Amino acid sequence: MNTRNLRFRSNRVRDILALYHEELDGMYGSGEVLAFGEMLFEAFLGWDRVRLLTSREQTIDQSDLLRFHWALEDLKRYRPIQHIIGFVGFCGCRIAVSPDVLIPRPETEEMVQWIISTFNIHHSSFNILDLCTGSGCIAIALKKAFPAADVTAVDVSPAALEIARQNAKNNGAEVHFVEGDVLDGVNGFNGSYGLIVSNPPYVMEKERVQMQPNVLDYDPALALFVPDDDPLRFYKAIAAIAKEHLAADGLLVVEINEALADETAALFRACGFSPTIHDDFRGKHRWIAATFHTHIQ
Repeated sequence: MNTRNLRFRSNRVRDILALYHEELDGMYGSGEVLAFGEMLFEAFLGWDRVRLLTSREQTIDQSDLLRFHWALEDLKRYRPIQHIIGFVGFCGCRIAVSPDVLIPRPETEEMVQWIISTFNIHHSSFNILDLCTGSGCIAIALKKAFPAADVTAVDVSPAALEIARQNAKNNGAEVHFVEGDVLDGVNGFNGSYGLIVSNPPYVMEKERVQMQPNVLDYDPALALFVPDDDPLRFYKAIAAIAKEHLAADGLLVVEINEALADETAALFRACGFSPTIHDDFRGKHRWIAATFHTHIQ
């Protein structure tokens, strides 16, 4: 396939970027398309932002040009950029993703960074339990932040756990992965945990119409949706698990649906916890941190 067939004016860097903007700005916005270019040049050619800025007149070979062509076609089909390059950065870790796992979001990363900066450093040797782990990003980031901690991560999907195990290996993080359904209470682990964390499914079925194609068509429905008539089903299960396995001075942190923040907090309060709602960088209710009522300071 020659350059003419690829629709690029040439194999010059500036012409590649120009076509990306022409084809994609109307779909994503120029700022996001600029970020796509930076991510693709780094993934395909190992270029950082400085090199990309200073190499606009440089040309690339035909085989690399073909990769940019197919990436452009994928982006026009709303395939997530993270699936195209195969990974996403998360709390300093490189997390591989696929259609079998939810792509880690900046809001989840913010929640984990809050945990890392807030949680008592004297708990460096405690146990951590990550429920609905997906790609393993939360468990891996916490293990890297608290190397002495014993981290267990649970998911119902064997395919997701396979990716999570590989991510842990690639990031040098020792995490114990367990296949289990949170809704069934998760058997197979005992003891108490100083930290229990989860980003469970919380998108109501009726909210599908509000979702972008790059999420709806590519993220696994298993990791996203809950029934409209029982949207807090995972939080009920997590509360039950936490009541049994959270240490007396432990912390429970869960990502939430912003539209159900008050209802979710009320659920945990009714189960004996003292919940606090936290907002993300967009000002939306995004996670709840909870302790046992009897340990409120």
